[in-house]
Amino acid sequence: MKESSKQTTAEETPQQEAQTNTADAANGVDETAGKKSEGAAEEKTPEQDEKDVKIEELQNRILRLQADFDNFRRRNTSEREQLATFVTADVVGKFLKVLDNFERAEDAARKSDDAAGIYSGIEMIRRQFEQTFKDLGVEEIKAQGEKFDPEMHEAVMRGQNPDMDDDTVEMVLEKGYKLRDKVIRHSKVKVISNE
Repeated sequence: MKESSKQTTAEETPQQEAQTNTADAANGVDETAGKKSEGAAEEKTPEQDEKDVKIEELQNRILRLQADFDNFRRRNTSEREQLATFVTADVVGKFLKVLDNFERAEDAARKSDDAAGIYSGIEMIRRQFEQTFKDLGVEEIKAQGEKFDPEMHEAVMRGQNPDMDDDTVEMVLEKGYKLRDKVIRHSKVKVISNE
């Protein structure tokens, strides 16, 4: 038993010596590198100093530009949110007038048996809706009797009519609307197909 413990100690000793030698060598390299870098620092030329100053200026400029861009992005996001809120409030404000008239028409319908008067009130509200749409730049897509345009119309039915050309809109099932050049809702139409 004593021999095996001596062998283990003998085996560990060369390993420990190797580790110690490696650590000493690394320390020696570190010390040498440290002395070289100190010498290099002392031997800086004016050109190197100028380059170091230029590098520092460029790094500072990059940091400022990055900060400016971050501020721009935050400001832009905030402005877009404010604009969306403003536009939504403007649109809702215009439709509140129409809602008020609907409520008045409901009150009048409850108190009156005059169907013609109620119809007249509803027609007035429809015209007010159309005017509000017009003020917002929303217009109805012309479809009845027009040539079918898949950019503006959605064909939900096909039919035959010898009096009309193929691919002509015979009937509008649901009106479509566009805001300037952007289609908000396609017109749902019946299209002629005589073949």
